[in-house]
Parts: sequence; C-alpha cells; structure tokens
Amino acid sequence: MSARSRWLGLATIALAVSFNVPYAVLASIFDYPAILREPAGEVLSRFAAGGTGLLLTWYAFALTALALVPLAAGLAITPVRLADRPALAIGAALAGALAGLTQAIGLVRWVFVMPDLSRAATGADPAAAEAAIGTFTLINAYGGIAVGEHLGQLLTALFAGLLALLQQGEGHHATAAFGLATAALLTFGTGEGLMLAAGQDGSLFAVGTITGFLALTVWLIATGTLLLRRA
Repeated sequence: MSARSRWLGLATIALAVSFNVPYAVLASIFDYPAILREPAGEVLSRFAAGGTGLLLTWYAFALTALALVPLAAGLAITPVRLADRPALAIGAALAGALAGLTQAIGLVRWVFVMPDLSRAATGADPAAAEAAIGTFTLINAYGGIAVGEHLGQLLTALFAGLLALLQQGEGHHATAAFGLATAALLTFGTGEGLMLAAGQDGSLFAVGTITGFLALTVWLIATGTLLLRRA
C-alpha cells in the first residue's frame, strides 16, 4: 500500500504541474484562452501562423487531460473506500475519467481539425475561406464550448467534489474544504458557455473558470502530498 500511495502521490503532483505547462505556453504564444472569443477568421489566422510548435502544444495539452482518466480511478478507489463508501468512490472515479475524456475530445480538435480549416481560411479562395470560418464556428461551439469546456468542466467539478467528500470522511478536513471550493468555482465557471449561447457577456464566469483551475492545481498537489505522507 505504501508503494502504491507513493507512486500515486507523485503521479498526482506531476499531473497538476504538467497540465499547466502547455497552458502557459499557449497563453504565451497563442493568447489562450482569450483568443477563443475573438472572431473566427483571426483565430484561424493566428493558428496557421503558429505552425507545428503550436499544434504539438495542443496535442500535449490533450494528453495531460487524458491522463486524468486512469489517475481518477487510482485516486478515488481503494479497498477501504469500496467497502465503506462505494457510491462516492465509484462516482468520483467515473466523474474524473469522463472529465479527462471529454476535455481531451475538446482539445484534440486543434490537432486534427483546425489545421485544414486554418489553411483554407488563409488561402486564396474566398469561398473556401468563408466555408472554413463557418465550420470553425460550429466545431468550436460544439467540440470546444459544449463538450470540452462545459461538460468537461462540470465533470471535473463533480470529480473534485466527490473526492473531497471522501477526504473529509477520512479526516483531511482542510484538503477536503479546498476541494469543495474548487468544485464550486469550476461549476460557477461553466456559466460562461451558457451566457455565450444566450448572446450575453460571460466574462465574469470566465474568472471563475481560471480561478477554479488554479485551485484545482493546488488541490491536486495537496492530495498528492497526503498520499506521500501516507506512504
């Protein structure tokens, strides 16, 4: 058990840190996430200018999201939890796995869909450029805002909340309280997508998203540290 806790703790801290690396790179070279609310033509033009380096950064970002799938199961499920609080343990594992999967699905659109759209949008054919911009708008609204940002973020909040309840039951009250606050911030942040769908300004909710993911980083590091202490 101690070896499992040690490796799981290290993996949790590593994911918390590594998730922020491609995010920081994208913020630096692509003005992410603010760029996503700019006109489609400008986004595609900036993407085309980013070249292979930008594409690989998006791919790395998607892989870090996908890494949550196995990690969530490892964090949530233990023999003791399955015996004492099976609904919370299984629910947290499923929510975390689905969160990682939906966010990865949203992110990989930048790797496998956007390159062709950006080439068409910046090409010499006006009709192809117009079609590419329209396609981008639809894909970004569904794959990005609806699936990756809204559902992925809701599921991440659910994962954090359920795992925090498990931590609370085990006496880790400070870490649990921070996890519940993280879940609340992430849930609040999902209002941005709803506001955009209604044609309203969602900038207030965007602050909740940014703060929530920063809190998620800290909470995951604290969770990993608990596991290392247990080991």
